[in-house]
Amino acid sequence: MTHLLDIKDLNKADLEQLFKRADEIQTETKALRLNRLAGKQAVCLFYENSTRTLLSFQLAASGLGATVFHLPVSHSSVQKGESFHDTIKTIVAMAPDALIMRHPEDHAHQQIVDLLPNNVHLINAGDGQNQHPTQSLLDLYTIRQHKTNFQDLKVTIIGDIKHSRVANSLIDALTTLKTTNIVLYGPDNLMPKQYADKKADNINTALDQADVVVMLRIQKERFDKNEFLNINQWHQQYGLDADKLKLANKDAIVMHPGPSNRGIEISAEVADGPQSVILEQVANGVLLRQAVLYQFLS
Repeated sequence: MTHLLDIKDLNKADLEQLFKRADEIQTETKALRLNRLAGKQAVCLFYENSTRTLLSFQLAASGLGATVFHLPVSHSSVQKGESFHDTIKTIVAMAPDALIMRHPEDHAHQQIVDLLPNNVHLINAGDGQNQHPTQSLLDLYTIRQHKTNFQDLKVTIIGDIKHSRVANSLIDALTTLKTTNIVLYGPDNLMPKQYADKKADNINTALDQADVVVMLRIQKERFDKNEFLNINQWHQQYGLDADKLKLANKDAIVMHPGPSNRGIEISAEVADGPQSVILEQVANGVLLRQAVLYQFLS
């Protein structure tokens, strides 16, 4: 495989190989890791703001000995009118080994694949509302650290499903690992039609006996002009607090891709509580992105 554009590009064996690679990297000395991709070069091109994904890719690449460059779009020739395709052609002409790109448009990465030679690997760091494959990898790896069998899990995802590339990628990845009990809950206007069969009638049903609870941020920046949101009532209807969490299994884990809005989709008590694995997700983000980079660049 040359590129990672969609989590559905990976089968079960591919996922397990990446998890195994992450396990190996985690046990290695720093000196050994720094030799894995020595001499390789990666460019991060982010057309949307990012903290966790951008920084973790930078730390992942540099931690394996690669040189990583961040091209801030706000300071690039895009501001002078350079087209998307011309920007990509310019970067490719400089012959990096990897292009790690985030873009606000769905399927933007598929538009530029034909511009890339085989020795330049394109990694999707998020495209619009469509996919976020490395996020789903770190989510799966975090679940794997706490749960033994994906097939037996009840995974509940709550919030703004419609605009969430995180939800799309996680649902696709869980399906690949044969998780069938995936439950979604959120406002009707934020529930895509293709997931109608997974929608719970209420939050109590969604949380009942859940093994994994994934809370999602309200992505107001992706709302159409006609989409309505009553943010003042969100926490009461769709937010997770300690009392609601009691409906889930006692050993349930709570996840959030970040950034989290405390007091809206998740209470501080839950975000900082013993069942939260949010910071574990962050740490695993570096590790799984290292596994991806090594898989493609070694």
